[in-house]
Amino acid sequence: MIGQILVDGVTSGAMIALGAIGVTLTYGLLRFANFAHGEFATWGAYAAMVIAAALGGAGQTIGDLTFGWPLVVALLGAVVLTALLAAALDWVLFRRLRRHGNAIVLVIASFGASLALRSALEFGFGPEPYYYSRDIAMTVRLGLGMRATWDQMLVLVGALALMAATTAMLRYSALGRALRATSENPDLARLAGIDVARVVRVTWLLGGGMAAAAGVFLGITVQLRPTMGFELLLPLFAAAILGGIGSVPGAMAGGLVIGIAEAASVPIAGAQYRAAVAFVVMLAMLLARPRGLFGTRDT
Repeated sequence: MIGQILVDGVTSGAMIALGAIGVTLTYGLLRFANFAHGEFATWGAYAAMVIAAALGGAGQTIGDLTFGWPLVVALLGAVVLTALLAAALDWVLFRRLRRHGNAIVLVIASFGASLALRSALEFGFGPEPYYYSRDIAMTVRLGLGMRATWDQMLVLVGALALMAATTAMLRYSALGRALRATSENPDLARLAGIDVARVVRVTWLLGGGMAAAAGVFLGITVQLRPTMGFELLLPLFAAAILGGIGSVPGAMAGGLVIGIAEAASVPIAGAQYRAAVAFVVMLAMLLARPRGLFGTRDT
């Protein structure tokens, strides 16, 4: 039982961590909570479905996986398209509102953008769920009472690889150093010769792309619905707060904790209360340690 909870929780937590990276980067750099971030995951998932269908992905599989190479290619396309969507939303909406320096206005605008993006998907695809594949995912015994599908294992490996690549980029590349410097003090970074506007664009591209990957991975393991991003939003914020707003390693750790906590709640309280776990964990962290596990006192 415990082993299976860990398998399910770590897989779910890795997807939450991917999305939480964008939340924590956006808040750490621009100092506002972007409620439209969950919709980036939904748009990425649907974009991958459309691209895979255009490539003739129906019925194709790789080994024991339930999907084929068209979905792998579609994942890359969805990441690019959703990253551009996030950057375009900032260019059209948030960039103009930032001039007023009012975080409340930005939060309300992001909530409105979230509703608009979700409604557009519902208008285009309807409320019914979609699936990347109708094939039955076969489970594999991992030992110690643990079982997982090949889809779950690939999703976990892919999510961990993306998180490792993001961490390496932020820590060792010039762009990553510029992003961290801008997050600490935008005015000082500008005086040091850093192109702050470029850093902001990269942040939106990176956050949108990671959210799209999380959405596709979520679609592989469950199903696609227009509300999937909205349902993912609270776990994303809970993970970011748990790890410490502005901390990418914290968002990753927070995502894993939230995923495991949600999985553990199912046999105890039932699946209908799973969504409440993220809120309880977030509230407990705010009361016990407002700056989060990896956050600083300035966070």
